[in-house]
This record gives sequence, structure tokens and C-alpha cells, in this order.
Amino acid sequence: MARILIASQPIAGHVLPLAPVVRELRARGHAVRWYTGRKYAAHAEAAGAPWEPFVHARDYDDAAFGAAFPGRDERRGLRQLLFDVQHIFVGQIEGQLQDLRELARTWPHDVVLADQTVAAALLHEELGGPPCALLGVLPLGIPSRDTAPFGLGVPPARSALGPLRNRILTWGTRLLFAPVSRDLSALCRRLGLPGRAFAPPVAPSLMLQPTVPAFEYPRSDLPPHLQFIGPLIPEAPGRALPAWWPEVQAATRPVVMVTQGTLATDPRHLILPTLNALEGEDVLVIAAGVRPEDLPGPPPPNARVTPFVPFSQVLPHVSVYVSNGGYGGVQQALTSGVPCVVGGGSEDKVEVAARVAHAGVGVNLKTARPTPEQVRRAVRRVLQDDRVRNRAAAMGAELRAHDAPREAADLIERLLPGTGRA
Repeated sequence: MARILIASQPIAGHVLPLAPVVRELRARGHAVRWYTGRKYAAHAEAAGAPWEPFVHARDYDDAAFGAAFPGRDERRGLRQLLFDVQHIFVGQIEGQLQDLRELARTWPHDVVLADQTVAAALLHEELGGPPCALLGVLPLGIPSRDTAPFGLGVPPARSALGPLRNRILTWGTRLLFAPVSRDLSALCRRLGLPGRAFAPPVAPSLMLQPTVPAFEYPRSDLPPHLQFIGPLIPEAPGRALPAWWPEVQAATRPVVMVTQGTLATDPRHLILPTLNALEGEDVLVIAAGVRPEDLPGPPPPNARVTPFVPFSQVLPHVSVYVSNGGYGGVQQALTSGVPCVVGGGSEDKVEVAARVAHAGVGVNLKTARPTPEQVRRAVRRVLQDDRVRNRAAAMGAELRAHDAPREAADLIERLLPGTGRA
């Protein structure tokens, strides 16, 4: 059996999708270790992978980015994305690469499976380290002549001028990311590698995207080693269900769930507008990921507020999923055939929202701070539009047809020495 190293940023949406793959690899008898931040050490151990810490790389808490990376919290939208790329992702490459090279000496391994933002794993392979597979934890960002650059939230153009628009936007984005490209090129030259401009990374051997092609924009130039494997659903923690859970199971009116994920958690941005929007509607609202005491007053009579609810149990009862566009949460909702209303403006959220609208499986609010009226109109549209609900149901069936942990493990094993693919 092989030795496989997992490498991920210590961010919930980057860690949780990897756990099912780790469990599958362990079940096949492989030795697995997990390189990530201290906050997620217990998650690694629970999945069966001894934890390897950040040593030379800066460790951080994904609930308090500003503490480790001052200035980040003052930025929004594309400016925040640029900051994240420069300081959290590219800025961490050198330290993470040093950690990975030391791990290769102390625990020689055959393959690295990294979340797509751990570009150090690719440079490690380029410098003679083991082959690296990348797992997509964000919407597909591979540069393409058929799409606008990643991060703008711009869907494909429907006119013949689309390729020209894409080239212009790509040129502008390169100017915007020029400081990041200078940092990356300087690092590569220090390592004895060719300099290069920044772009979303592409692994040379294997890329795993945990969705289906129908969720993504059509592209004519995808690399042949990109594999769509279907959704990676995190294992639900063993927590007690809230006392009002029987109301959900017995509900005869539509159930709307709203959540803001794990990073952008201010309830004033999306949860409060949703509660206010739906107070007079004939729906049951579940506000997940927030405590009642975090709200400025008591919730409406038709709302239930909880810091936690197991998605795998609640989503089969949900008619509309309202979120700020976390990639994993949207994939999980669509796997249950639930259409989405998305209002996000941070991290990769604008890209998720744009894909939801383009695929016809929900509504893009086009703002991270919608008004109650915007939310109300969007939820009503989803509840009343058979086309949206049918598209979401069809995509759900396509997602459920996959066994992502098994498919990922099969593909990773092809990179092992002796398989002819290493």
C-alpha cells in the first residue's frame, strides 16, 4: 500500500471536502497523513490521518483572518480576493514548500493530494517531489478562452463578441494581479524554476472537481486530466437535533433554509434580511449557523434559529436554500435537488452565484447585502418557477449518480508508482 500526503489550507471549506477522500483511502489500506493548520488537527485525526503541522508556513484561524493578515478585513469583493491571493495563498507558498520538502524527508510519500490553493505542492513536484493531484474547493478557475477570468463573477457571453470580451478582461486582470505575479516569479527564480505569472493552478497529472459539468460553464479547452467526480459531502457531526425538528419533518408549507457559512457570518448581511423578507410568507424558515442571541430581537414566529443543523438531514425537507454562496454548501443543496438563492460578495462567492444563475438552478442576488424585498422576490420566484425547480432536481440526480470518494481514490491510485501513470 502507498503513502499519501494530504495538504490543505486551514479553512473549513478546504478541509471538510477532503475528509471523505481520506476515509476512503484509509479503508483501502493506504497510509495517510494530513498537513494543515492546528485548528483542524482534530478533523484530520478523526478521518484517520495523523496531523502534520504548519511549521515554516504561518498558521492562522479562518474565523479571524485579520489577526494573522492585517488589512484583510478592511477590503471587500475583488480587492479582498486580490489580498487573499497575494498574502494567504501565494504569500504562503515558500513556507509551505519548506514544510512539504521536510515532510518528504521525514515521511517519504508517493503522492500528494492538495486543495487547489496549496500551490506549494505543485512546485514541490516540479522540484522533484512526488506527483500532486489537486482537489477543487472553489468553482473551476482554469483559464479558458471561453470564459472571463476567475473572480469577476462574469458569466459566459452569449454574443459573438464573447472571445474579445474575455481577452480584454484577461488583460485587465493580469494588470490587477501584477504584484502577485511579480512575487510568484521572484519566488520561482529563487528556487531555480522559471518565472511565471499568477493564474489559478493547473496540476500536470490530475485535477479533481467535486461537482458535475452541468454546474460549470462550458469550455472547449479543458485539460484532459480534469475529472468531475461529483459532490464530496462532509460527514455530519453527531449532535442532537433541535427541539423543533419534528416541525420540519411534518411541515406542509415550504421550508426555506438560510445560512452564511463559516467565514462571512454577520447576520445583518443575509440572515436578517431573509428573516424580515419571509416574516409574512407562508413558509417555515430555518436560520442555520447563528445563535438567537446574535439577533437584535426575537425571530419571526415562522422562523427557527439554530447555530447548527445537519445539512444531510434537513436538506431533503427544504424547498429553497438561501446562502452567501459557499461552494460546498451549494453543492450539497443541489445534491438534494434544492434550488438556491445566492447573495455573496467575498472570496469565491460571486463565482458560485454566477454559476447558479447560469445553470438555471436558482437566483443570483448580485449583492452580499440584499434588501428584504430582493430576497422575497427571489424566494417567491424559485417557489413559483417550475423550470428552476426542475433544473435543480435534474442536477441533483446527476450529482447523486457519483460516488466522489471512490472515484477520487481510484484516480489517485493511478498516480502511484508501478501503475504506469506516475
